[in-house]
Amino acid sequence: MAAVSTLDTLNPAQRAAARYGARAADHAFRAGPLLIVAGAGTGKTNTLAHRVAHLVQEGVSPQRILLLTFTRRAALEMTRRAQRIVGEVREEVKLPWSGTFHSIANRLIRRYAARVGLDANFSVLDRGDAADLMDVVRHERGLSRAEKRFPRKDTCLAIYSHRVNTQRPLAQTLQGVFPWCAEWEQELTGLYRAYVEKKLAHQALDYDDLLLYWHAMAADAGLAREIGAQFDQILVDEYQDTNVLQAGILRALRPSGEGVTVVGDDAQSIYSFRAATVENILGFPAQYSPAAEVVTLEQNYRSTQGILDAANALIAGGERQYRKTLTAKRGAGARPRYVTVLDDVAQAQYVVTRVLDTRERGVPLRRQAVLFRSSHHSDVLELELVRRNIPYVKYGGLKFLEAAHVKDALSVLRWADNPKNRIAAFRALQLMPGIGPAAAAKCFDAFAANAHAWANLQRFAPPALAREAWPAFAALMGALALPEGPWQGQMERVREWYQPHLERLHDAAQVRAGDLLQLERIAQQFGTRERFLSELALDPAQASGDLAGSPMLDEDYLILSTIHSAKGQEWDAVYLLNVADGNFPSEFSTGRAELIEEERRLLYVAMTRAKTELDLIAPLKYYVTQQSRTGDRHVYGAKSRFLTREVSDCLEPLAWGEADTEHAPAGGKPNVDVAEKLRSLWS
Repeated sequence: MAAVSTLDTLNPAQRAAARYGARAADHAFRAGPLLIVAGAGTGKTNTLAHRVAHLVQEGVSPQRILLLTFTRRAALEMTRRAQRIVGEVREEVKLPWSGTFHSIANRLIRRYAARVGLDANFSVLDRGDAADLMDVVRHERGLSRAEKRFPRKDTCLAIYSHRVNTQRPLAQTLQGVFPWCAEWEQELTGLYRAYVEKKLAHQALDYDDLLLYWHAMAADAGLAREIGAQFDQILVDEYQDTNVLQAGILRALRPSGEGVTVVGDDAQSIYSFRAATVENILGFPAQYSPAAEVVTLEQNYRSTQGILDAANALIAGGERQYRKTLTAKRGAGARPRYVTVLDDVAQAQYVVTRVLDTRERGVPLRRQAVLFRSSHHSDVLELELVRRNIPYVKYGGLKFLEAAHVKDALSVLRWADNPKNRIAAFRALQLMPGIGPAAAAKCFDAFAANAHAWANLQRFAPPALAREAWPAFAALMGALALPEGPWQGQMERVREWYQPHLERLHDAAQVRAGDLLQLERIAQQFGTRERFLSELALDPAQASGDLAGSPMLDEDYLILSTIHSAKGQEWDAVYLLNVADGNFPSEFSTGRAELIEEERRLLYVAMTRAKTELDLIAPLKYYVTQQSRTGDRHVYGAKSRFLTREVSDCLEPLAWGEADTEHAPAGGKPNVDVAEKLRSLWS
């Protein structure tokens, strides 16, 4: 079969990666393990999409290609591109096994549920529900009444997640990441044991359990072969962001590495706080014999060479890495500016001045971004933007599923989908007037004692205030739970039932009702209720009327973002705040060499988001916290240790600030002879 014609549009390194492999004696396409080291802006997504298309053109069945990404949106984009490329020379194809690690895990666990001791209709808890369940167990064990301050539910869940995903002992997780909780090791061990038992009783898996179950399935040699045999080619995007469990799953599915392609950039590994480890990508070639093929992409299509020179010099100062030098396709461009300002107020004024000047030169606000290490670093800037009437959007914050009204509606569907889901049942029951935690517990206990039969809801005697609303609720649950009932229209039915309760329970009901209409439209895109609920839990939307505030009625807006949220994005002009020691690297990361290296990579990611203009801004002084608003206690910022001579040579230095408005004349006799007055005091 002929090769894909559009491979001609790729550069030589991209083409080598896309075409890696050959037909064997049996005429089947074969390829050994391949690592594509894709530098920032080097066309990673395009290269991987062309590789998928090339595999299909070489006769690999799309149904036997497993494509693993880190977001559902990335999976859809990869699939769309591959389909477009293949569609140029043959009819459109579908990639049914394209998705996130967690969504693919969910599908496989349901397929083999009986083999791992689960019901096929188990529930997937989102982060909020998992934290709530953790809090229930925490309270039941008396830890909420401890004499000393015990970690709250979200911290307990974070510790649990980190320990599961790193596969390190709990003591090591506590000492390295949560040292303030180390004294509670024994209590936390008991808490997590009870939390696991509670999930098993509810037939519920949290986000981390999906990988844990898949990893356990892959640890069984027979089951691993059975799962691995379903796929001829396995491709993994953003491999530098994988954790120990994900890398272990990949090795178990394909011990020889045949047909395995991973793509990533060790220089952009910045998620160790999520248990990702850069060692996965650094050690990938050596885990096979012979070692995996490595193709490095260095031609950058995003930034000008001036920006890349500074980024290259920065990352070259790191330790163990895949050495690469990014070269610009877009030409030389100007050097990035290293701007020193007096303090955070001057920093905000500089940014606003530059943003407006750049806008006047034809760059819209939405093509400009202000990046920062931590979310609170933009506080002063936000005040200045409001004062100057400059609209902006700040990335970060709560997700759609964490909005109370959305969780309310979904709890009804989740309980219908899994009758044993006590967390969903508790929330759904308490939506009605007069039903609190005690009445909800009584109802669910009676429901469970009668084999979770939905008909028993009609016979339950609710509190007096709930009697009027109860029949409609019991009828709704009975209809939703019918195995033969159609999925389409269920979200609409829940929304209509919930409407009067929404108006009673929440303010801004009209805005929240719009969110539920949007949720209903999203539901129509899924073929089953299980897929809808699972995908929302695993890859939730990012916006909600509960959080948006007043609508932004403007044609343009400035982007504010943490660096972690900005990864994968690009803007014409980027302004990076607080480039000084203590922020780059963070003062909390200076105790361990590997964390300092990750901080270097974080700065590298920030710099490589810029296409044409880059400003690194360094305030000279930082005001001490916890003083009066007009206090002047401060410390002086030290130059970032990452701005070595090699990096500084690639930057244009600039001192910015307003000149003093009151000063002595440049020459001549002073108007007021203070010196003579001082002398006269002692004459």
